[in-house]
Amino acid sequence: MGISRRDFIGTAALGAAVGPLLSAGGMPMRPLGRTGTQVSILAFGGGSRFLMYSEPTGIDALNRALDQGINYIDTAASYGDGESQTRIGKVLKARGRKGLWLASKVEARDFDGFMRTLDASLKRLQVDYLDLLHIHALLGPDDLAKIEAKDGAYAALVKARDQKMTRFIGITCHADPEVLKTALERHDFDCTQMALNAALRGQEKGVATSFETTALPVALKKKMGVTAMKIFAQEALVGQAPPEKLIQYTMSLPVAAAVIGMPKLEHLEQNIQVAKAFRPMPPEEMKRFSTELSAKNKLALERHFRNHVDA
Repeated sequence: MGISRRDFIGTAALGAAVGPLLSAGGMPMRPLGRTGTQVSILAFGGGSRFLMYSEPTGIDALNRALDQGINYIDTAASYGDGESQTRIGKVLKARGRKGLWLASKVEARDFDGFMRTLDASLKRLQVDYLDLLHIHALLGPDDLAKIEAKDGAYAALVKARDQKMTRFIGITCHADPEVLKTALERHDFDCTQMALNAALRGQEKGVATSFETTALPVALKKKMGVTAMKIFAQEALVGQAPPEKLIQYTMSLPVAAAVIGMPKLEHLEQNIQVAKAFRPMPPEEMKRFSTELSAKNKLALERHFRNHVDA
């Protein structure tokens, strides 16, 4: 599925149209697809950047984020071998989870391993259920085949939803837009998370090849909740463009939230202010911005993310 310039402008306009609600802290909110939930356009990334803090400072950072209107918390079992979930669990136990959206991910591809990992995650998070559970970091076609096997991760994911261990289910991918497109077409996911930044959009020999042009349209057609990751491309784009412009670009897409790891308190404060002051980037500016960045970076970033371990 390609996307024309006309479709691109329409997609950007859809992104600009959502998010009229504000949280109590002044944070713009958007609907997370068909889940019926409103989430903050800036989500708190609980990955490697969160783990750069000491535990007490990381807990303070998460509390500060929640106090400022962020209500989407993103974590995974593999983040610090569970350390991210342990920290988040301490925050949830102290303040409760009312009004918060808790998303986690499991990387195991076999049914039993998936369920064991999920059970351990719930214990570390000190909760009985997740709002959203993702199959973590889809790679290529062979990986999708493992997930789809009779005793694979997808069967476990559905079982977890049936057993009310999670309210909604999804899948994440930063490695292969085409295989994510296939997974979204085949299965009834509620949500998905994909790599969406200005440098990854583009075409090769007239063929659309990015998540934005390949997988995102499928997710939107099926009314999935979409969250964006890799906004800074693991810092590869920092210095090439202002961080606030990179955030603005991704938030101007038809996504519910941008999941960002913020390893310093000043980054947290700056990104919160960018989100609260968000105005959609005009479509022509988006096109120009992405063309400039993708010309310099797209192929190298695709190679990097094809083998990147999100842990």
